[in-house]
Amino acid sequence: MANLVTSLCCVVLAAVVVAYAQRRSQLVARNQYERMGSDVTMQCGSLDNDASVSWKVNGTDVKAQHRLEGPRLILTQVNLSHNGLYSCFQNPHGERRDTIFLHIGIPPRELTVNCRSNTYPKGFYCSWHQLHATYIPTTFEVDVQHDQRSLEVQKDSVHKNRCHVLFPEVFSSFPYKVNVTAVNALGKASTTISFEESSIVKPDPPERVTATPIRFNPRRLEVSWHSPSTWPDIDSFPLKYFLRYRPLIREQWQHVELSDSTSHTITDAYAGKEYIIQVAAKDTEIGTWSDWSVAVHATPWIEDPLPITSTTEVDPIETTTSPIPSSNAPQKAEPPVGRAARLLTFFSPLLLGMLLLFM
Repeated sequence: MANLVTSLCCVVLAAVVVAYAQRRSQLVARNQYERMGSDVTMQCGSLDNDASVSWKVNGTDVKAQHRLEGPRLILTQVNLSHNGLYSCFQNPHGERRDTIFLHIGIPPRELTVNCRSNTYPKGFYCSWHQLHATYIPTTFEVDVQHDQRSLEVQKDSVHKNRCHVLFPEVFSSFPYKVNVTAVNALGKASTTISFEESSIVKPDPPERVTATPIRFNPRRLEVSWHSPSTWPDIDSFPLKYFLRYRPLIREQWQHVELSDSTSHTITDAYAGKEYIIQVAAKDTEIGTWSDWSVAVHATPWIEDPLPITSTTEVDPIETTTSPIPSSNAPQKAEPPVGRAARLLTFFSPLLLGMLLLFM
């Protein structure tokens, strides 16, 4: 009897576990990837063909062009706007039976792949990018072959589309072959390139470039720089440099190629004009020139102007009170009315005598 009870308990527990697993599988969204522009069919769990269901996307009714066929939702000519979380509910009680996360994308296409050694002779790196977006997660597989054997490939910790490879030997005459394959849920595509060791050597630009005016030399600038810190062995694999400079008022550059020196004196600068200066680097025997360094600006020495001093002395202006005019000084003219009155007083006796004579 005890064994029977134990067996029944085990059967019931197993049924509960199966039911819970089925229920959980219905609640956890599953991913479905489909090609852009195609017609997409989503199946509501394992319901029979005659089941009646309703669908929602992101919690709302499906408004995109579609049709229902039993437990299936069919979307036509899908695009990125169809991305979303789709849920189906069995009628008439509205019990959720399935959840699907729909991702619309395209299969990978041919990649562009480039390899470069900025740490010669230590190793090189390869980078790649897709010419067309896939809109869905895409991974990359890299295979590097040299002299009929595969080399170890180390993925870059920062750039997901880059890997690093150590040179198995230096001055090898065998070419390298690099194959990069892009893979996603809708397909894959590969690109293969081949190159010789010497063709990919390209240092990083020189660092800490400075330009300093030279005192009492209005047409000279002293330029100095450091070799790139990524170049591992400057003594065994020296670099040569290329300097270019121009005044801001002109578009044409002047160039100077140097052996292994990390300084140069510009002797033909325009006095008083601001200059822009850059430097590039290259292995002395193989490879190509680096990109230009960060531009620096400098102006040749300018003599300080002498202070302006005045040579004209101005006498202070004194203010004095005018003295009272003397008797010989010109007197102020009297008003005409006063003069007439005095004349009349002078001639009045004569006028009186003449008047008495005629009487």
